[in-house]
Amino acid sequence: MEANRVLIFAGGKIDPAFLEDIRQDDMIIGADRGALFLVEHGIRPDISVGDFDSVTQEELDSIKNNSKEIIACDAVNKDLTDTELAFDLAIERHAGEIVMIGVLGSRLDHTLANIQMMLRGMQHQINSVIWDTNNYVTLTGTSCEIEDRGYTYVSLLPLTTEVTGIHLEGFMYPLDDATLKMGQSLGVSNRLKGKRGTIRIESGLLLIIQSKD
Repeated sequence: MEANRVLIFAGGKIDPAFLEDIRQDDMIIGADRGALFLVEHGIRPDISVGDFDSVTQEELDSIKNNSKEIIACDAVNKDLTDTELAFDLAIERHAGEIVMIGVLGSRLDHTLANIQMMLRGMQHQINSVIWDTNNYVTLTGTSCEIEDRGYTYVSLLPLTTEVTGIHLEGFMYPLDDATLKMGQSLGVSNRLKGKRGTIRIESGLLLIIQSKD
């Protein structure tokens, strides 16, 4: 089965308003407690996956009874996080786009791992997005158009040692053939001038974070 867009709901904090963005042809994957969130809000996941060590037996029974498919793994003898298990399933199902929701939280190690996971999406020619109330995160190695989504800032951070040939159009602080290196804050807290802006780069990988307080 091929999926146009895959939404992964993980166990972090999720605003129920995000459920309003679900489209009829989306594939929905619940990762561990993210599956419980979906079930509790009347959404039947196409797949629920994880070790389910963060839910009670009663909650797990509810997930099993309200999911189209469930893939459970041992909590001790596994090499991948629940989110990565879900991400791998999205790749296997030939997703056109992967949107990860509830993957940014208090665990910095999990947050960074989930951000770096977007690299694997790019390696499979799949656009990946991380989305929550305060952040909308994308990744580019070429060019992209940034849409005003109601966030205040647009920050650019290198995900490689350096990113060269950066051109910004439609931003309050434009750049022309600029270079950003890891450890520099030059690309932090830019703003769109209007509803859209364009980012082009010549080399490297650029993390684009739309954010608000």
